[in-house]
Amino acid sequence: MHTQTERCVRAVQSKDARFDGVFFTAVLTTRIYCRPSCPAVPPKPENMEFHPSAAACQRAGFRACKRCRPDTSPGSPEWNVRADAVARAVRLIQDGVVDREGVPGLARRLGWSTRQVERQLLAELGAGPLALARAQRAQTARILVETTGLPFGEIAFASGFSSIRSFNDTVRQVFALTPGELRARAARPAAPHTPGVIGLRLPFRAPLEPSNLFGHLAATAVPGVEEWRDGAYRRTLTLPYGHGIVALTPRPDHIACRLSLTDPRDLTHAISRCRRLLDLDADPVAVDDRLRADPLLAPLVDSAPGRRVPGTVDPAEFAVRAVLGQQVSTAAARTHAARLVTAHGVPIEDPEGGLTHLFPTPEALSGLDPETLALPRSRRATLLTLVQALAGGELVLGPDTDRAETRARLLALPGFGPWTTEVIAMRALGDPDAFLPGDLGVRRAAEGLGLPGTPAALTARSAHWAPWRAYAVQYLWATDSHPINHLPA
Repeated sequence: MHTQTERCVRAVQSKDARFDGVFFTAVLTTRIYCRPSCPAVPPKPENMEFHPSAAACQRAGFRACKRCRPDTSPGSPEWNVRADAVARAVRLIQDGVVDREGVPGLARRLGWSTRQVERQLLAELGAGPLALARAQRAQTARILVETTGLPFGEIAFASGFSSIRSFNDTVRQVFALTPGELRARAARPAAPHTPGVIGLRLPFRAPLEPSNLFGHLAATAVPGVEEWRDGAYRRTLTLPYGHGIVALTPRPDHIACRLSLTDPRDLTHAISRCRRLLDLDADPVAVDDRLRADPLLAPLVDSAPGRRVPGTVDPAEFAVRAVLGQQVSTAAARTHAARLVTAHGVPIEDPEGGLTHLFPTPEALSGLDPETLALPRSRRATLLTLVQALAGGELVLGPDTDRAETRARLLALPGFGPWTTEVIAMRALGDPDAFLPGDLGVRRAAEGLGLPGTPAALTARSAHWAPWRAYAVQYLWATDSHPINHLPA
Protein backbone atom coordinates (compact mmCIF):
# COMPACT_ATOMS: atom_id res chain seq x y z
CA MET A 1 0.00 0.00 0.00
CA HIS A 2 2.94 2.37 0.59
CA THR A 3 3.07 3.05 -3.17
CA GLN A 4 -0.51 4.43 -3.19
CA THR A 5 0.42 7.97 -2.18
CA GLU A 6 -3.05 9.55 -2.20
CA ARG A 7 -4.55 6.76 -0.11
CA CYS A 8 -1.69 6.94 2.40
CA VAL A 9 -2.02 10.73 2.69
CA ARG A 10 -5.76 10.39 3.42
CA ALA A 11 -5.05 7.75 6.08
CA VAL A 12 -2.46 10.00 7.76
CA GLN A 13 -4.67 13.10 7.64
CA SER A 14 -7.57 11.15 9.21
CA LYS A 15 -5.23 9.47 11.75
CA ASP A 16 -6.65 6.08 10.79
CA ALA A 17 -5.27 3.49 13.23
CA ARG A 18 -6.34 0.63 10.95
CA PHE A 19 -3.23 1.29 8.87
CA ASP A 20 -0.75 1.21 11.74
CA GLY A 21 1.88 -1.35 10.76
CA VAL A 22 0.58 -1.54 7.18
CA PHE A 23 2.78 1.41 6.14
CA PHE A 24 4.91 4.05 7.85
CA THR A 25 5.08 7.81 7.24
CA ALA A 26 8.54 9.36 6.96
CA VAL A 27 8.65 13.15 7.39
CA LEU A 28 11.32 14.72 5.19
CA THR A 29 11.64 17.94 7.20
CA THR A 30 12.13 16.37 10.65
CA ARG A 31 13.72 13.05 9.54
CA ILE A 32 11.39 11.06 11.80
CA TYR A 33 8.95 8.32 10.91
CA CYS A 34 5.49 7.79 12.42
CA ARG A 35 2.54 5.46 12.38
CA PRO A 36 -0.46 6.74 10.36
CA SER A 37 -2.43 7.44 13.55
CA CYS A 38 0.26 9.67 15.10
CA PRO A 39 -1.51 12.34 17.22
CA ALA A 40 0.86 15.09 16.04
CA VAL A 41 -0.27 17.59 13.42
CA PRO A 42 0.07 15.84 10.05
CA PRO A 43 2.87 17.19 7.84
CA LYS A 44 2.22 18.68 4.44
CA PRO A 45 1.74 16.01 1.76
CA GLU A 46 4.84 17.16 -0.10
CA ASN A 47 6.89 16.48 3.06
CA MET A 48 5.70 12.88 3.41
CA GLU A 49 7.09 9.70 1.95
CA PHE A 50 5.86 6.23 2.72
CA HIS A 51 7.65 2.99 3.53
CA PRO A 52 6.41 -0.59 3.95
CA SER A 53 8.32 -1.29 7.19
CA ALA A 54 10.01 0.37 10.14
CA ALA A 55 13.26 -1.19 8.96
CA ALA A 56 12.93 0.56 5.59
CA CYS A 57 12.47 3.90 7.37
CA GLN A 58 15.53 3.28 9.52
CA ARG A 59 17.54 2.20 6.49
CA ALA A 60 16.61 5.49 4.78
CA GLY A 61 17.95 7.46 7.75
CA PHE A 62 14.75 8.25 9.67
CA ARG A 63 14.36 7.81 13.43
CA ALA A 64 11.28 6.67 15.35
CA CYS A 65 8.79 9.27 16.57
CA LYS A 66 8.93 9.60 20.35
CA ARG A 67 5.23 10.42 20.54
CA CYS A 68 3.50 7.65 18.56
CA ARG A 69 6.30 5.06 18.88
CA PRO A 70 5.76 3.45 15.45
CA ASP A 71 8.10 0.59 16.33
CA THR A 72 5.43 -0.73 18.74
CA SER A 73 2.53 -0.78 16.25
CA PRO A 74 0.87 -4.11 15.41
CA GLY A 75 2.39 -6.04 12.52
CA SER A 76 0.93 -5.89 9.05
CA PRO A 77 -1.96 -8.35 8.60
CA GLU A 78 -0.70 -8.97 5.07
CA TRP A 79 1.88 -11.47 6.34
CA ASN A 80 -0.86 -13.60 7.95
CA VAL A 81 -2.94 -13.77 4.78
CA ARG A 82 -0.15 -14.43 2.31
CA ALA A 83 1.40 -17.87 2.03
CA ASP A 84 4.25 -17.10 -0.37
CA ALA A 85 7.94 -17.28 0.49
CA VAL A 86 8.28 -13.55 1.31
CA ALA A 87 5.49 -13.77 3.87
CA ARG A 88 7.09 -16.89 5.34
CA ALA A 89 10.42 -15.04 5.52
CA VAL A 90 8.81 -12.16 7.42
CA ARG A 91 7.17 -14.55 9.88
CA LEU A 92 10.52 -16.28 10.47
CA ILE A 93 12.31 -12.98 11.05
CA GLN A 94 9.60 -12.01 13.54
CA ASP A 95 10.29 -15.35 15.22
CA GLY A 96 13.96 -14.42 15.69
CA VAL A 97 15.43 -16.89 13.17
CA VAL A 98 17.97 -14.39 11.77
CA ASP A 99 19.30 -13.67 15.27
CA ARG A 100 19.69 -17.39 16.01
CA GLU A 101 20.69 -18.81 12.62
CA GLY A 102 21.72 -15.82 10.51
CA VAL A 103 20.61 -15.03 6.96
CA PRO A 104 21.97 -18.39 5.68
CA GLY A 105 19.69 -20.17 8.17
CA LEU A 106 16.71 -18.12 6.98
CA ALA A 107 17.53 -18.90 3.34
CA ARG A 108 17.95 -22.60 4.10
CA ARG A 109 14.50 -22.79 5.69
CA LEU A 110 12.94 -21.13 2.65
CA GLY A 111 14.89 -23.18 0.12
CA TRP A 112 16.37 -20.01 -1.37
CA SER A 113 19.85 -18.56 -1.77
CA THR A 114 20.84 -15.67 0.47
CA ARG A 115 20.92 -13.42 -2.60
CA GLN A 116 17.31 -14.33 -3.43
CA VAL A 117 16.22 -13.56 0.13
CA GLU A 118 17.91 -10.14 0.04
CA ARG A 119 16.47 -9.27 -3.37
CA GLN A 120 12.89 -10.31 -2.61
CA LEU A 121 12.71 -8.60 0.80
CA LEU A 122 14.26 -5.40 -0.53
CA ALA A 123 11.71 -5.34 -3.34
CA GLU A 124 8.70 -5.75 -1.05
CA LEU A 125 9.74 -4.22 2.27
CA GLY A 126 12.48 -1.81 1.32
CA ALA A 127 14.92 -3.56 3.66
CA GLY A 128 16.84 -6.81 3.71
CA PRO A 129 16.71 -9.51 6.39
CA LEU A 130 19.52 -7.99 8.46
CA ALA A 131 17.83 -4.58 8.53
CA LEU A 132 14.48 -6.15 9.45
CA ALA A 133 16.12 -8.17 12.23
CA ARG A 134 17.97 -5.05 13.43
CA ALA A 135 14.70 -3.13 13.71
CA GLN A 136 13.22 -5.98 15.73
CA ARG A 137 16.30 -6.12 17.98
CA ALA A 138 15.92 -2.40 18.61
CA GLN A 139 12.30 -2.86 19.68
CA THR A 140 13.22 -5.79 21.95
CA ALA A 141 15.99 -3.69 23.50
CA ARG A 142 13.55 -0.86 24.12
CA ILE A 143 11.15 -3.18 25.93
CA LEU A 144 13.91 -4.49 28.17
CA VAL A 145 15.32 -1.01 28.85
CA GLU A 146 11.94 0.43 29.78
CA THR A 147 10.40 -2.48 31.68
CA THR A 148 13.27 -4.16 33.50
CA GLY A 149 16.19 -3.19 35.70
CA LEU A 150 18.66 -5.37 33.77
CA PRO A 151 22.11 -3.85 33.17
CA PHE A 152 22.51 -2.53 29.64
CA GLY A 153 25.23 -5.07 28.89
CA GLU A 154 22.84 -7.93 29.59
CA ILE A 155 20.10 -6.22 27.59
CA ALA A 156 22.41 -5.86 24.58
CA PHE A 157 23.08 -9.58 24.30
CA ALA A 158 19.54 -10.59 25.31
CA SER A 159 18.20 -8.46 22.44
CA GLY A 160 20.41 -10.25 19.93
CA PHE A 161 23.17 -7.64 19.49
CA SER A 162 26.69 -8.95 19.00
CA SER A 163 28.29 -6.20 21.09
CA ILE A 164 27.43 -3.43 23.54
CA ARG A 165 28.74 -0.89 21.04
CA SER A 166 26.32 -1.99 18.30
CA PHE A 167 23.51 -1.94 20.88
CA ASN A 168 24.31 1.65 21.90
CA ASP A 169 24.74 2.83 18.30
CA THR A 170 21.46 1.23 17.15
CA VAL A 171 19.42 2.65 20.04
CA ARG A 172 20.77 6.15 19.37
CA GLN A 173 20.15 5.88 15.63
CA VAL A 174 16.64 4.44 15.88
CA PHE A 175 15.27 6.39 18.84
CA ALA A 176 17.58 9.47 18.96
CA LEU A 177 18.10 8.67 22.64
CA THR A 178 20.74 6.82 24.59
CA PRO A 179 19.69 3.69 26.53
CA GLY A 180 19.96 5.69 29.73
CA GLU A 181 17.66 8.39 28.38
CA LEU A 182 15.16 5.77 27.24
CA ARG A 183 15.03 4.30 30.74
CA ALA A 184 14.67 7.74 32.34
CA ARG A 185 11.70 8.55 30.07
CA ALA A 186 9.87 5.30 30.89
CA ALA A 187 6.43 6.04 32.32
CA ARG A 188 6.40 3.05 34.64
CA PRO A 189 8.99 1.69 37.10
CA ALA A 190 11.86 -0.09 35.37
CA ALA A 191 12.54 -2.80 37.91
CA PRO A 192 10.03 -5.68 38.10
CA HIS A 193 8.84 -6.99 41.43
CA THR A 194 10.26 -10.42 40.61
CA PRO A 195 13.67 -10.97 38.98
CA GLY A 196 13.30 -12.34 35.47
CA VAL A 197 9.72 -11.08 35.04
CA ILE A 198 9.01 -8.71 32.16
CA GLY A 199 5.74 -6.83 31.86
CA LEU A 200 4.65 -5.30 28.56
CA ARG A 201 1.64 -4.36 26.48
CA LEU A 202 0.76 -6.21 23.29
CA PRO A 203 -1.03 -3.81 20.90
CA PHE A 204 -3.78 -4.83 18.50
CA ARG A 205 -6.13 -3.29 15.99
CA ALA A 206 -9.53 -2.57 17.48
CA PRO A 207 -12.04 -3.99 17.92
CA LEU A 208 -11.10 -7.19 19.71
CA GLU A 209 -13.79 -9.50 21.11
CA PRO A 210 -12.10 -11.49 23.93
CA SER A 211 -14.92 -13.91 24.78
CA ASN A 212 -14.30 -16.70 22.28
CA LEU A 213 -10.54 -16.01 22.15
CA PHE A 214 -9.77 -16.40 25.85
CA GLY A 215 -12.80 -18.62 26.41
CA HIS A 216 -11.44 -21.16 23.96
CA LEU A 217 -7.98 -21.15 25.56
CA ALA A 218 -9.40 -21.47 29.08
CA ALA A 219 -11.97 -24.17 28.26
CA THR A 220 -9.40 -26.38 26.52
CA ALA A 221 -6.53 -25.70 28.97
CA VAL A 222 -4.39 -28.75 29.76
CA PRO A 223 -3.85 -29.06 33.54
CA GLY A 224 -0.25 -28.40 34.50
CA VAL A 225 0.51 -26.59 31.23
CA GLU A 226 -2.29 -23.98 31.12
CA GLU A 227 -4.70 -22.35 33.52
CA TRP A 228 -7.09 -19.42 33.91
CA ARG A 229 -6.31 -17.42 37.06
CA ASP A 230 -7.43 -13.99 38.24
CA GLY A 231 -8.65 -12.92 34.81
CA ALA A 232 -5.51 -14.07 33.00
CA TYR A 233 -4.64 -17.00 30.79
CA ARG A 234 -1.37 -18.53 31.98
CA ARG A 235 0.74 -21.21 30.35
CA THR A 236 4.27 -22.62 30.10
CA LEU A 237 6.46 -22.07 27.05
CA THR A 238 9.25 -24.16 25.56
CA LEU A 239 11.71 -21.67 24.05
CA PRO A 240 15.01 -21.87 22.11
CA TYR A 241 17.25 -20.95 25.06
CA GLY A 242 15.16 -22.16 27.99
CA HIS A 243 11.55 -22.07 29.10
CA GLY A 244 9.11 -19.50 30.37
CA ILE A 245 5.69 -18.77 31.79
CA VAL A 246 3.36 -16.17 30.32
CA ALA A 247 0.23 -14.54 31.71
CA LEU A 248 -2.05 -12.78 29.21
CA THR A 249 -4.86 -10.50 30.37
CA PRO A 250 -7.36 -8.80 28.03
CA ARG A 251 -7.63 -5.01 28.44
CA PRO A 252 -9.78 -2.55 26.47
CA ASP A 253 -6.90 -1.23 24.35
CA HIS A 254 -4.14 -3.83 24.72
CA ILE A 255 -3.25 -7.27 26.05
CA ALA A 256 -1.30 -7.14 29.29
CA CYS A 257 1.56 -9.62 29.03
CA ARG A 258 3.71 -10.80 31.93
CA LEU A 259 6.61 -13.03 30.93
CA SER A 260 8.87 -15.00 33.22
CA LEU A 261 11.89 -16.27 31.26
CA THR A 262 14.84 -18.40 32.29
CA ASP A 263 16.88 -16.65 29.56
CA PRO A 264 16.05 -13.09 28.40
CA ARG A 265 17.30 -13.92 24.88
CA ASP A 266 13.96 -15.68 24.39
CA LEU A 267 11.96 -12.44 24.68
CA THR A 268 11.54 -11.82 20.93
CA HIS A 269 10.52 -15.42 20.32
CA ALA A 270 8.08 -15.42 23.25
CA ILE A 271 6.39 -12.20 22.12
CA SER A 272 6.03 -13.55 18.59
CA ARG A 273 4.40 -16.72 19.90
CA CYS A 274 1.98 -14.79 22.11
CA ARG A 275 0.94 -12.55 19.23
CA ARG A 276 0.24 -15.61 17.06
CA LEU A 277 -1.62 -17.30 19.92
CA LEU A 278 -4.03 -14.35 20.21
CA ASP A 279 -4.08 -13.41 16.50
CA LEU A 280 -3.10 -9.85 17.38
CA ASP A 281 -1.89 -8.84 13.92
CA ALA A 282 -5.29 -9.43 12.31
CA ASP A 283 -7.25 -6.63 10.64
CA PRO A 284 -10.72 -7.04 12.20
CA VAL A 285 -12.29 -4.25 10.13
CA ALA A 286 -11.34 -5.91 6.83
CA VAL A 287 -12.46 -9.31 8.13
CA ASP A 288 -15.79 -8.11 9.48
CA ASP A 289 -16.57 -6.00 6.41
CA ARG A 290 -16.14 -9.07 4.23
CA LEU A 291 -18.28 -11.35 6.41
CA ARG A 292 -20.90 -8.66 7.01
CA ALA A 293 -21.58 -8.62 3.27
CA ASP A 294 -23.39 -11.93 3.75
CA PRO A 295 -26.82 -10.98 5.14
CA LEU A 296 -27.04 -14.21 7.14
CA LEU A 297 -23.70 -13.58 8.88
CA ALA A 298 -24.16 -9.83 9.34
CA PRO A 299 -26.17 -10.08 12.62
CA LEU A 300 -23.47 -12.28 14.17
CA VAL A 301 -20.74 -9.84 13.18
CA ASP A 302 -22.67 -6.80 14.37
CA SER A 303 -23.40 -8.35 17.76
CA ALA A 304 -19.73 -9.00 18.61
CA PRO A 305 -17.30 -7.52 16.05
CA GLY A 306 -13.60 -8.25 16.23
CA ARG A 307 -13.52 -11.98 16.86
CA ARG A 308 -10.08 -13.54 16.53
CA VAL A 309 -8.94 -17.06 15.66
CA PRO A 310 -7.25 -18.69 18.70
CA GLY A 311 -3.79 -19.85 17.65
CA THR A 312 -1.06 -21.76 19.43
CA VAL A 313 2.39 -21.14 20.90
CA ASP A 314 3.64 -24.49 19.58
CA PRO A 315 2.31 -25.94 16.29
CA ALA A 316 3.60 -29.45 17.07
CA GLU A 317 1.86 -29.41 20.45
CA PHE A 318 -1.40 -28.36 18.86
CA ALA A 319 -1.18 -31.11 16.22
CA VAL A 320 -0.83 -33.71 18.99
CA ARG A 321 -3.78 -32.22 20.85
CA ALA A 322 -5.88 -32.16 17.67
CA VAL A 323 -5.41 -35.92 17.31
CA LEU A 324 -6.26 -36.46 20.99
CA GLY A 325 -9.43 -34.42 20.44
CA GLN A 326 -10.73 -36.45 17.51
CA GLN A 327 -14.36 -37.49 18.10
CA VAL A 328 -14.26 -36.84 21.87
CA SER A 329 -15.47 -34.07 24.17
CA THR A 330 -13.35 -31.12 25.25
CA ALA A 331 -13.06 -32.58 28.75
CA ALA A 332 -11.89 -35.97 27.42
CA ALA A 333 -9.29 -34.32 25.18
CA ARG A 334 -7.93 -32.39 28.16
CA THR A 335 -7.73 -35.61 30.19
CA HIS A 336 -5.78 -37.44 27.47
CA ALA A 337 -3.39 -34.51 27.06
CA ALA A 338 -2.88 -34.18 30.82
CA ARG A 339 -1.83 -37.85 31.03
CA LEU A 340 0.79 -37.31 28.34
CA VAL A 341 2.06 -34.22 30.15
CA THR A 342 2.37 -36.02 33.48
CA ALA A 343 4.16 -39.00 31.94
CA HIS A 344 6.42 -37.29 29.40
CA GLY A 345 6.48 -33.53 30.07
CA VAL A 346 9.45 -31.72 31.62
CA PRO A 347 8.69 -30.59 35.21
CA ILE A 348 9.20 -26.90 36.00
CA GLU A 349 8.73 -24.62 38.99
CA ASP A 350 5.99 -22.00 38.98
CA PRO A 351 6.40 -19.40 41.75
CA GLU A 352 2.66 -18.75 41.64
CA GLY A 353 1.76 -22.46 41.65
CA GLY A 354 -0.66 -24.14 39.28
CA LEU A 355 1.68 -24.81 36.35
CA THR A 356 3.90 -27.85 36.67
CA HIS A 357 5.17 -29.03 33.25
CA LEU A 358 6.19 -28.14 29.74
CA PHE A 359 4.17 -29.93 27.09
CA PRO A 360 6.20 -32.93 25.85
CA THR A 361 8.09 -32.52 22.59
CA PRO A 362 7.56 -34.87 19.62
CA GLU A 363 10.98 -36.37 20.40
CA ALA A 364 9.83 -37.20 23.94
CA LEU A 365 6.61 -38.77 22.63
CA SER A 366 8.02 -40.68 19.67
CA GLY A 367 9.13 -43.61 21.82
CA LEU A 368 6.08 -43.95 24.06
CA ASP A 369 4.44 -47.32 24.56
CA PRO A 370 1.09 -47.34 22.68
CA GLU A 371 -0.35 -49.75 25.23
CA THR A 372 -0.18 -47.00 27.86
CA LEU A 373 -2.57 -44.80 25.87
CA ALA A 374 -6.24 -44.98 26.80
CA LEU A 375 -7.23 -44.49 23.17
CA PRO A 376 -8.75 -46.65 20.46
CA ARG A 377 -6.12 -48.66 18.59
CA SER A 378 -6.55 -46.65 15.39
CA ARG A 379 -6.03 -43.36 17.25
CA ARG A 380 -2.90 -44.70 18.91
CA ALA A 381 -1.47 -45.47 15.47
CA THR A 382 -2.40 -41.99 14.26
CA LEU A 383 -0.74 -40.31 17.23
CA LEU A 384 2.45 -42.37 16.99
CA THR A 385 2.73 -41.78 13.25
CA LEU A 386 2.30 -38.03 13.78
CA VAL A 387 4.90 -37.65 16.54
CA GLN A 388 7.41 -39.81 14.66
CA ALA A 389 6.95 -37.69 11.53
CA LEU A 390 7.42 -34.51 13.57
CA ALA A 391 10.42 -35.86 15.47
CA GLY A 392 12.07 -37.18 12.31
CA GLY A 393 11.60 -33.96 10.34
CA GLU A 394 9.35 -35.50 7.67
CA LEU A 395 6.61 -33.12 8.82
CA VAL A 396 7.41 -29.52 9.79
CA LEU A 397 4.85 -27.16 11.32
CA GLY A 398 5.74 -23.53 11.88
CA PRO A 399 5.70 -19.95 10.55
CA ASP A 400 7.82 -20.99 7.56
CA THR A 401 5.52 -23.83 6.55
CA ASP A 402 4.10 -24.00 3.05
CA ARG A 403 0.40 -24.35 3.87
CA ALA A 404 -0.68 -26.24 0.74
CA GLU A 405 2.21 -28.70 0.96
CA THR A 406 1.62 -29.25 4.69
CA ARG A 407 -2.07 -29.96 4.12
CA ALA A 408 -1.11 -32.64 1.62
CA ARG A 409 1.41 -34.18 4.02
CA LEU A 410 -1.14 -34.23 6.86
CA LEU A 411 -3.84 -35.83 4.71
CA ALA A 412 -1.37 -38.55 3.74
CA LEU A 413 -0.98 -39.61 7.39
CA PRO A 414 -3.25 -42.46 8.59
CA GLY A 415 -6.21 -41.22 10.59
CA PHE A 416 -6.03 -37.66 9.23
CA GLY A 417 -9.18 -36.45 7.53
CA PRO A 418 -10.36 -32.99 6.44
CA TRP A 419 -11.43 -31.90 9.97
CA THR A 420 -8.08 -32.61 11.65
CA THR A 421 -6.12 -31.17 8.75
CA GLU A 422 -8.13 -27.96 8.59
CA VAL A 423 -8.15 -27.34 12.34
CA ILE A 424 -4.34 -27.66 12.33
CA ALA A 425 -4.17 -25.32 9.32
CA MET A 426 -6.40 -22.85 11.16
CA ARG A 427 -4.75 -22.80 14.56
CA ALA A 428 -1.23 -24.16 14.10
CA LEU A 429 -0.38 -22.74 10.66
CA GLY A 430 -2.39 -19.53 11.07
CA ASP A 431 -4.25 -19.89 7.76
CA PRO A 432 -7.03 -17.27 7.88
CA ASP A 433 -8.99 -19.10 5.17
CA ALA A 434 -9.06 -22.56 6.78
CA PHE A 435 -12.61 -23.90 6.91
CA LEU A 436 -14.39 -26.75 8.74
CA PRO A 437 -17.62 -27.47 6.82
CA GLY A 438 -17.95 -30.94 8.40
CA ASP A 439 -17.58 -29.74 11.99
CA LEU A 440 -20.72 -30.51 13.99
CA GLY A 441 -20.83 -27.07 15.64
CA VAL A 442 -20.40 -25.29 12.32
CA ARG A 443 -23.13 -27.36 10.66
CA ARG A 444 -25.59 -26.77 13.51
CA ALA A 445 -24.97 -23.04 13.44
CA ALA A 446 -25.27 -22.93 9.64
CA GLU A 447 -28.59 -24.74 9.66
CA GLY A 448 -29.88 -22.44 12.42
CA LEU A 449 -29.03 -19.40 10.32
CA GLY A 450 -30.53 -20.81 7.13
CA LEU A 451 -27.17 -21.56 5.54
CA PRO A 452 -26.63 -24.85 3.67
CA GLY A 453 -26.25 -27.80 6.04
CA THR A 454 -24.20 -30.23 3.96
CA PRO A 455 -20.40 -29.81 3.81
CA ALA A 456 -20.29 -29.52 0.02
CA ALA A 457 -23.05 -26.89 -0.17
CA LEU A 458 -21.64 -24.95 2.79
CA THR A 459 -18.19 -24.94 1.22
CA ALA A 460 -19.66 -23.52 -1.98
CA ARG A 461 -21.48 -20.80 -0.05
CA SER A 462 -18.34 -19.98 1.96
CA ALA A 463 -16.48 -18.96 -1.20
CA HIS A 464 -17.94 -15.47 -0.66
CA TRP A 465 -16.24 -15.28 2.76
CA ALA A 466 -12.70 -15.93 1.48
CA PRO A 467 -9.98 -15.23 2.48
CA TRP A 468 -11.43 -14.99 6.00
CA ARG A 469 -13.32 -18.27 6.39
CA ALA A 470 -11.48 -19.18 9.62
CA TYR A 471 -13.09 -16.09 11.18
CA ALA A 472 -16.48 -17.14 9.86
CA VAL A 473 -15.99 -20.39 11.78
CA GLN A 474 -15.48 -18.38 14.99
CA TYR A 475 -18.72 -16.46 14.43
CA LEU A 476 -20.61 -19.68 13.69
CA TRP A 477 -19.19 -21.45 16.75
CA ALA A 478 -20.17 -18.47 18.90
CA THR A 479 -23.88 -19.17 18.36
CA ASP A 480 -23.54 -22.14 20.74
CA SER A 481 -23.54 -21.98 24.54
CA HIS A 482 -20.34 -24.06 24.83
CA PRO A 483 -17.82 -22.75 27.42
CA ILE A 484 -15.30 -22.01 24.66
CA ASN A 485 -17.43 -18.98 23.75
CA HIS A 486 -17.40 -17.30 27.17
CA LEU A 487 -14.81 -15.74 29.42
CA PRO A 488 -14.56 -17.70 32.68
CA ALA A 489 -16.01 -16.00 35.73
